[in-house]
Amino acid sequence: MTIPPVPRVPSSDPYRDWLRQRLGQEMGVREAEMTIQGAVQRRGWTAVRALGPRDVVAVLQDVYRVMRDQVGEARADKWLEVASTDLAHLAETVPVPTVTPAFTESAPRALRWGRRAHDLALLLARSHAEIAMRSLGAIRSNPDLAALETAAEWDVQATQAEVRRWETEDMLTNLRSDHARIEVADQVGAARAQAELLFLRVSELEGGKGIEQATPAQLSHSRLMLTQTTSFLDAFAPLVAEEDADTPLTMLDMNLDNARFSLGVPLHPNVLRARHTLNYALWQAGEQADQAAAVMEARQNLAQAEAEATAQLTATLDAARLHQSTLRQFATTVEDLEARAVKLSESGGDALSLSRVRFEWRQARAAARIQSHRMEEAVRLLEALVSEPGDFR
Repeated sequence: MTIPPVPRVPSSDPYRDWLRQRLGQEMGVREAEMTIQGAVQRRGWTAVRALGPRDVVAVLQDVYRVMRDQVGEARADKWLEVASTDLAHLAETVPVPTVTPAFTESAPRALRWGRRAHDLALLLARSHAEIAMRSLGAIRSNPDLAALETAAEWDVQATQAEVRRWETEDMLTNLRSDHARIEVADQVGAARAQAELLFLRVSELEGGKGIEQATPAQLSHSRLMLTQTTSFLDAFAPLVAEEDADTPLTMLDMNLDNARFSLGVPLHPNVLRARHTLNYALWQAGEQADQAAAVMEARQNLAQAEAEATAQLTATLDAARLHQSTLRQFATTVEDLEARAVKLSESGGDALSLSRVRFEWRQARAAARIQSHRMEEAVRLLEALVSEPGDFR
């Protein structure tokens, strides 16, 4: 008598299963499970909740940091690259597990919103996410709609990604505001150093103490520059905390390989929406899915959405790399100027020469800060696509 095969029951926690298998290959099943449990406890996640791809990214980063110390950066980088790419492929076919509340017919509650334009967009996104969750709950409670569950799960994931999109925009707006405040403080610091330099220069020219005899035009120009710089300080110095210009430069020395952020394509809101549309078209077409025009159109739209998301990801990564490279160059200049200032002070250099070096140092720091801030903004955008803040640092 032949025993019929037992039908395979879909996993209720597919990303945890994938992570356990992937880590088990590297460290053994028992150690893999302990690593996952440790990550869950450290981050305060509910022990029984299903993991999603963004959660897996966090655990992979934990393991990467340990591997980097144990087996070297080269091997750890390669392992993370392969794991990240495989995770991105999984995210293309497996929606994030969603636990739906008990189904109710009541409509979503009304929410208050602020005066900013994107507050309304965030409110609408959250409302759509709640409606999608309720719709999934209703589908799961109706056996006649069982075939529609997968499409509904992608709908939930797409609406949640849209919420994250607007939350990220809010975060970036606040971050850019903080950055602008510090950059203005840098400009004020540079202007104050310039004013000191110009004052000494004018005093030297007026006293005829320079190496060469000053022309009337040189003296007039220096006086004009001093007046303009003083006017700038009078206008802007009261608006900032000048000590902000002395805060250390942020050096984001991180690996910006494409593979680490490959999850940004399948988790892009537009890609998730296109994937939901495809699954919905497949459900509508039924057994005629291969010939259905709506299905073919949905596949084309998904491919286009993936191509556009890839282009956006590449552009953001390229911008972050450029800022990182330029930041390193400016940081080297800052260090060189600091060394020159110390050498001048120790050798009894004249006040004008020391003031000139300080001014150049302020200018270099301000330029480096701008690159640091633009890089941080790009990195935070990349992080928001694939992980929680700070997982990559």
